[in-house]
Amino acid sequence: MDKRPETRIEAQILVRVWGMDADGRPFFQNANANKISSEGAQISGIAHPLKAGDIIGVQHGDKKARFKVIWVIDAGIARKIEAGVQMLPNQRSPWQDLAAWEKKEIVTGENKRRFVRHKVLFPIEIGFDDGRRSQMNTNATDIGGRGCYVESLIPLQLGTKVNIKFWMDEEKVQTSGIVRASDPGVGMGIEFTALDNTVQERLQVHLDKLDDGLASRDAAKGASNSES
Repeated sequence: MDKRPETRIEAQILVRVWGMDADGRPFFQNANANKISSEGAQISGIAHPLKAGDIIGVQHGDKKARFKVIWVIDAGIARKIEAGVQMLPNQRSPWQDLAAWEKKEIVTGENKRRFVRHKVLFPIEIGFDDGRRSQMNTNATDIGGRGCYVESLIPLQLGTKVNIKFWMDEEKVQTSGIVRASDPGVGMGIEFTALDNTVQERLQVHLDKLDDGLASRDAAKGASNSES
């Protein structure tokens, strides 16, 4: 396991990873990077087998770099494969210039729970003030109290202002938002700009329960399949 004496930031950001897996098959997918440093990170949510020594590509926004896999663990149904990666020489860190809204995702100590991001399908409505564009009914695939990521082949442009609506149980929540990341062919990151702290906390609790429920259901399904 990586033992380098460098400072790691407990941030969680969405990245794209690709390469050849341990079975020799090419893959390309979204994942989460955390425990970020200037030369490495821990990546979770990988759905393909990897082994120490593999070389993979990692992209955040429009910046990408090649990394060597240092260690790999099977983190279970929810987090899938986790891998510690170290950047290869002569590469530039893809998260060296994190956007301001992503820096807000840094989690430490007592406020760690508040900023946890969940990889769940969460229905949202995206509208526009100008009325010239049709409302979008879609799902966020990665969401937390401060923002979400929406997969889309044709994402909105950076800086686009939007109106977001979603439901928490029987309550309809509305907030303004702005597109902070736009990845053509993949999706867009949207910051919630008008949710007060109380609503953010309630949304986080709602997502925690939703994610825990999905993980429990998947675990039960896996146990049932193994017994059949």
